[in-house]
Amino acid sequence: MSSPTGPAGLPVRMPRPRQPGRHRRPEPLAAPEGAPALVLAVPGMPSAATRGLAEEVVSIARSELPGLDARIGYLDGDDGEFPTLQSVLTHTAQERTARYEQALAAGADVKQPEGPVAVVVPLLAGPDNALLRQVRQAVMESRIAADLTDVLGPHPLLAEGLHVRLSEAGLARADRARLFTVATAADGIILASVGGEEAVQAAGITGMLLAARLAVPVMAAALDQDGSIAAIAEQLRASGSQNLALAPYLIGPEIDAGLLEAAAAEAGCASSDALGPYPAIGKLALAKYTTALGIAPQQPQGAPVR
Repeated sequence: MSSPTGPAGLPVRMPRPRQPGRHRRPEPLAAPEGAPALVLAVPGMPSAATRGLAEEVVSIARSELPGLDARIGYLDGDDGEFPTLQSVLTHTAQERTARYEQALAAGADVKQPEGPVAVVVPLLAGPDNALLRQVRQAVMESRIAADLTDVLGPHPLLAEGLHVRLSEAGLARADRARLFTVATAADGIILASVGGEEAVQAAGITGMLLAARLAVPVMAAALDQDGSIAAIAEQLRASGSQNLALAPYLIGPEIDAGLLEAAAAEAGCASSDALGPYPAIGKLALAKYTTALGIAPQQPQGAPVR
């Protein structure tokens, strides 16, 4: 039997038929045509490092959802090198209107765009009312129809990220199942958050997941409350932990790095890095977006505790 051929008689690669039954591979998810943009709301003073982090987060989100229109807006931007959240929303709406008008002019049978122009995802691990007010204010002042999601945590993937950052700093074993020890491994973790008491309570949920991974006590404290870090350090030492570590429950841009250094010095312990562009951050941002649109496949799951 002859096979299909292409130019010069070369064989053509035919698509494989879909495997029937319950074990067939799921169809890859792609962004629906005309879907709102994902706009990442980045707190803190903009910098090249902050931009690099945000770009890596949206790059991860795009790789997980082909066709995703992902953009970055800065809460304290300058509308030059670092566009503000408000201006990004306005520009996104203008582009959508322009695409519709161009399609009409070309004679295409298109419906007028409806629904939100964008879904705004705050780049925050936990609740920070002051920063979230800034996000809401920027959305309101843009006068653009946009949905605003919750912050990224608490979530098992954030506990995984904290574990990785601690192990990178030599403050925790990367894998409890391996038969080796880390001489500097902490026997008590201070989970440092910003945003007041509400943020501490939210961080405490992720802290319980981290404690299960490390098999050491983890307690949350507020970087923006005087004496909170020192009080938790004293409490951990009183309960028997002597080699403490500070784990920032932060993405990074939302706080000055000097505050972390001061907190570690106050507690008399070493500190790991903030979560930064850990791959889970991009996946969680995308999960917030797809959930807001009602197109979420399966929520990203944390790695099992070893």
